[in-house]
Amino acid sequence: MARVRRRQSDAGIQLTPMIDVMTVLLAVFMVTTPMMTTGIDLELPRAGASAMTGNDHAIQISVDANGRYFLSETQLPREEVVKRAIAMRGENPNLTIMISGDTNADYGAVMAMMGSLKDVGFQKVGLRTQPE
Repeated sequence: MARVRRRQSDAGIQLTPMIDVMTVLLAVFMVTTPMMTTGIDLELPRAGASAMTGNDHAIQISVDANGRYFLSETQLPREEVVKRAIAMRGENPNLTIMISGDTNADYGAVMAMMGSLKDVGFQKVGLRTQPE
């Protein structure tokens, strides 16, 4: 009777190539993410020696000189901006909102946005400025 020899195959996963690929992807995202931060061209008001710029994880809402509202780069009515902010808060209850108001923007438009956000329960709402 002939003896059947089985060859053992190497069924393990090689982690080294996967770690190399993940490291390269991490480096690419770390370099490109700050470059993706674009927005509406605003002339921010000057206030004090240090600027209030907000953190990278905050929702960026802009009010231009004509009183139009923008969420990131998308122009929306004020009510729609508030609805989308509420939806984003569902994923992150500690969400921060930074409002960028153009120097020539109507004060009422900026404060209306801030008031609307406060009315629906947002506690961390700030105004972006640039240093003098």
